[in-house]
Amino acid sequence: QQVSVEVLDHLEHLALVDFRDSEGVERLQKAIQFADQLQEVNTDGVEPMDSVLEDRCLYLREDDVTEGNCTKELLENAREKVEEYFVAPPGNIPLPKLEERETFLQGS
Repeated sequence: QQVSVEVLDHLEHLALVDFRDSEGVERLQKAIQFADQLQEVNTDGVEPMDSVLEDRCLYLREDDVTEGNCTKELLENAREKVEEYFVAPPGNIPLPKLEERETFLQGS
C-alpha cells in the first residue's frame, strides 16, 4: 500500500519525523499494514470505553509542592532557551519541500 505525498507531509508535520529515506517510508507502510489488521476484528455488540480503568476508582494524591525555586537548574538541561522558556517543536526539525518528497516517493 503506497503512502501519498499529502499523507506523508501531514504525518511529518504532526509527528515531526522525517520520512525522506526509503527505510522511513517502508517502516511507515509496515505500521499502516499492521494497524489495518484492526479492521478485521469483529466489534459487534461491544460498547465503546472511555478508559480501560472505567470500572475502577482512581485514587489521586494531594498535589503538594515539595520543591521550588529551581528554574536555573532546570534550564541548564535545555538545548535552546528563550528568556526562561525551553524552545520546543514545531520548527526544530527542517522538513523537505513537498516537491522534494514527490521525487523521492517515485523512487521508492
